[in-house]
Amino acid sequence: MNLPVAQSVTHDHHPSLRVVLSYDDRFLRRKVLTADGGERFLVDLGKTASVNGGDAFVLDDGRRVGVVPAEEPLLEVTGGDLVRLAWHIGNRHTPAQIEPARILIQRDHVMADMLGKLGATTREVVEPFTPEGGAYGHGRTHGHDHSHPHAHDHGEHDHAHG
Repeated sequence: MNLPVAQSVTHDHHPSLRVVLSYDDRFLRRKVLTADGGERFLVDLGKTASVNGGDAFVLDDGRRVGVVPAEEPLLEVTGGDLVRLAWHIGNRHTPAQIEPARILIQRDHVMADMLGKLGATTREVVEPFTPEGGAYGHGRTHGHDHSHPHAHDHGEHDHAHG
C-alpha cells in the first residue's frame, strides 16, 4: 500500500485534513503520521523541521494536512517575578511558552521544586504547548555540549566552537 507523501510544509489555516501532534512529535524529518479520520501519510522532509499550529504538510496529491498542537501535561508557572523566573528557566535550556501572566513548561518535578524555591507558584495543567522560538526557532533548544569542534554558518557571519 502506497501512502500519500508530504515533502514540504507551508502555512494553511484551512487544510483538508488535520493531524494532532505533541510538542516532541512536531520535530521530525521522516515519519508515518495518522490524520484525523485515520488516514496515514508519510512525512519525508529534506531536513529535520519543527512544525507548529497553522503549518500544514503538503501531500503529493495536493491536499494539505494541518498541524494541531496536542494537549499535553504541562507546568504552569505564576507569581513572583516572572522575568526572573523566565531567566532561570531559559538558563536551563528548558522550552517555555511565555505569556503576560504565566509561563508554561513541560512537567518536571526538579524544575517545579527549583521554581518554588524562587517564589513561583506552580500548577499542573493539560494544554497545547507552543514554546517561544528562541535562537534556533520554534522553541527548540540545544545543549552546550561542545566536546567536539564544530562550525555554524549563520548567513552573514560564521563562528566555530571547540
